[in-house]
Amino acid sequence: MAVKKKATKRKTTTKKKATTKKRVVSKKKATTKKKAKSKKPAFGGYAINFAGREETVEQVFGNKPIAPSEMTKRIWTFVKSKSLSNR
Repeated sequence: MAVKKKATKRKTTTKKKATTKKRVVSKKKATTKKKAKSKKPAFGGYAINFAGREETVEQVFGNKPIAPSEMTKRIWTFVKSKSLSNR
C-alpha cells in the first residue's frame, strides 16, 4: 500500500497595498440644451451651387485627359464665368 500524504494547509499572507487617496474631481455635465446651429458658410467663405446646371463634364473639362491642377483651374474658370459662387 502506498502511504498517503496529509494535506497541509498553507497560510496565505495578505499584503496591504499602499493606497494613496486620489482626489476625484467630478465634472458637472452640461444640462443646457444645445442650441440649433445656424448653417455656417463653407470654409473660406465660398459656397458654390451647381444645382440646375445642364453642362456636362466634357463641356467643362474637354475630351482629353488633364491633370488635377488643370481641372481645378477649369472648374474655377467655369464657376466665375457663370457666377455660381457667393462672392
